[in-house]
Amino acid sequence: MKQRISLHFAALIFLLLSIPAVAEMSSLPDFTKLVEIAGPAVVNIRVTQFGTRKSKSRSSIQRGRQGGPQGQAQPEIPEFFKRYFNIPDNPGFDQPDRMGAGSGFIYTPDGYILTNHHVVENADEIIVRMADRREFKAKLIGSDKASDIAVLKIDADGDLPFLKMGNSESVKPGQWVVAIGSPFNFEQSVTAGIVSAKGRTNRVQQYIPFIQTDVAINRGNSGGPLLNMKGEAIGINSWILSSSGGYIGLSFSIPIEVAERTARQLRETGKVERGLLGVVVGAVTREMAEALGLDRPVGALVNDVSPGGSAARAGIQPGDVILTFNGVPLETWSDLPPLVGANPPGTKATVKVRREGKEKTFKVTLDALNSENGEAVSANDGATKNSNALGLAVESISSDRRRELGDPEGGVVISDVESDDAWRAGLRPGDVILMVNNRQVGDMDDFDKLVGKLKPGKAVALRIWRNGTSSFIAYTPREEDEK
Repeated sequence: MKQRISLHFAALIFLLLSIPAVAEMSSLPDFTKLVEIAGPAVVNIRVTQFGTRKSKSRSSIQRGRQGGPQGQAQPEIPEFFKRYFNIPDNPGFDQPDRMGAGSGFIYTPDGYILTNHHVVENADEIIVRMADRREFKAKLIGSDKASDIAVLKIDADGDLPFLKMGNSESVKPGQWVVAIGSPFNFEQSVTAGIVSAKGRTNRVQQYIPFIQTDVAINRGNSGGPLLNMKGEAIGINSWILSSSGGYIGLSFSIPIEVAERTARQLRETGKVERGLLGVVVGAVTREMAEALGLDRPVGALVNDVSPGGSAARAGIQPGDVILTFNGVPLETWSDLPPLVGANPPGTKATVKVRREGKEKTFKVTLDALNSENGEAVSANDGATKNSNALGLAVESISSDRRRELGDPEGGVVISDVESDDAWRAGLRPGDVILMVNNRQVGDMDDFDKLVGKLKPGKAVALRIWRNGTSSFIAYTPREEDEK
């Protein structure tokens, strides 16, 4: 009898202990309806960068056969070196196509798609596959490296399923979020987690206040949506911080407001313009805060001011601590770049600083962020000029690239030699064109004007910069390469 009572008592205790666990399980979110609503608008993106045979001009093929501009045969590479260093046969000539994959989502019923810049960068062909397995060849409308945002367009009969945009600013750490994408090319994979933090930045993309989550993000998830519990897009999954290279780590998403601003500019103008304050800022340490009379480490310490820039014109000086920008308080230095970059050039703003124990307010007019800091690269912008009279593809030079090239003054850099004549004359990708027929080339506009004045069949002299030295190369470009 006592044993039976003990068993009943034990069962009662177990039941009482199980009730909280059952209640907790029943309170966990169910994502099935969310995925049913949002899933059809999420797409798989496959990109192809064509191999040498398909993408290069006839001159490239000629070089692959002949080995050089004068037609000398290249020496045969010993088989041992090929195996040891993994050198393919005919290096630089018959390279295979390179494939890649990522995710994206349709955000308008007429087929505009948001994804990451790094998903479609350098792609020659973009194929979009929908959840219902329909496939479309996509057009790249524009792409912005600084925000890692790209806009694609597909054409289909009738309206397409699309995601509604949410509000990332109202999202709080601890809230549930869901990611849908194509990790490792597995389409329509769903993962869930919580928001870990907001306003994260990195040194490469200082203009993005990333949303940090613990959602599992793998290769192929990039470009897919981060969804709130309503099935609205509040971010675009961009990158992970992981010691293993897999999803075990920290995941970061671009706030949807940043993506919308970028997409709107890419669609309207083909490029993204951002304001520039013209300061180099750093963290305010505890010791610095104490020395400056601040109650706590807060704001952005001005380490340097660009001569003649927006901040310098307004009177901001090195040593100032920027406390607010347009009334928005700065907790850390990393809060400043996204606030500034969200405004177009010419925006008038107020900046409150701490200087010598006193607060001062300055009126500034923002300058334009230039290409060296991540200006947009757009398919419609024509940053690379092809099919000109010289048979060369050229592009403007960012400050970082200019330093790599040895700091040439002015000029445009050759990205590809499309003409046999130019190649035989000795021109190579990476050469900087400083002069055309003794006329200085300062930028792309100068180059276009000078090349536009060239007469067909007439010799042209180019002053080029290569490996820190300059020289002249002359040749006679034909009106049209033989096909």
